[in-house]
Amino acid sequence: MTPRRSADPDALTFTERARREQLIECTIDLISTRGYPAASLSAIAERAGLSKAAVLYHFTSKDNLTRAALDRVLEQFGAYVTERVARATDPKDAIIAYVRAMIGYQQANRRQVRVITEMLLDDHGGTRLKTPGAHDTHERWQTLAALLADGQRAGVLREFDPQTLALAIGGAIDGVIGHWLAHPGLDLDAAAAELETFTLHAIERRG
Repeated sequence: MTPRRSADPDALTFTERARREQLIECTIDLISTRGYPAASLSAIAERAGLSKAAVLYHFTSKDNLTRAALDRVLEQFGAYVTERVARATDPKDAIIAYVRAMIGYQQANRRQVRVITEMLLDDHGGTRLKTPGAHDTHERWQTLAALLADGQRAGVLREFDPQTLALAIGGAIDGVIGHWLAHPGLDLDAAAAELETFTLHAIERRG
């Protein structure tokens, strides 16, 4: 019997790392094209041109492999948003950059969005979460709440509860994206512009 690889990522060889990357990409492809239920270990192994035993050598179960695929997508998503927010020149611009980046990444990466919806939503592209709070992987609302709090401290935003508003803005983004996934004819650029206006109205000082 082939021994299982070390659980320590630092102990992986170059070949093991490359094989794990291949399996993660194959899993993302399979979930995005055929859905999560169809992404069995056997199907992933076939797509990768490997045996099921070889897949299990690198990942001990389907859950571990599909979670690694989801984590990869969310890491890429987070990096995309973080990079664009970091370019902003003031707190208000940072919040708008966040909204634009959240829409922009999903518009340009429908394949990755399908992985997120397949794995986190019961209705595969709708809004019903399998586990309450599961959409908040990688501290999504906390990131926006921190940006909102920064704007308040800088004196450029009105007083409000950053957590509540972060959840409201995040929910609006999710609602637009969910509708776009079900109805690809939606003008997502126009919707993004409306979300920017909605966000500014919600955060700016009045009078």
